[in-house]
Amino acid sequence: MEADTPLSDRLDDDDYPAYTMGRAAEMLGTTPGFLRAIGEARLITPLRSEGGHRRYSRYQLRIAARARELVDRGTPIEAACRIVILEDQLEEAQRINAEYRRAANRAAAGSDSGPS
Repeated sequence: MEADTPLSDRLDDDDYPAYTMGRAAEMLGTTPGFLRAIGEARLITPLRSEGGHRRYSRYQLRIAARARELVDRGTPIEAACRIVILEDQLEEAQRINAEYRRAANRAAAGSDSGPS
């Protein structure tokens, strides 16, 4: 994100990489190693600061928190990451399907009101 973006916009942006690895681990109640492991499993890909340090967004922290819940229940980390990815894909597919249904309903309603 560009430096000339107003601070208020960055603070409201779920994708803005605002948290260092240490702060993210602290917020999640986990270790930096856990964050590295879910990165290696490709669940999240942190952005890098100019100095090369990992930076996490609020969205990424929510994803990591879900994976941590599964790991805390005994799910292996690789499986937890895959579950979270599949849940995210399912949610997106359901959102797209709902949009298609709304569009189809509007189109059907529009064709019903035409001359007979």
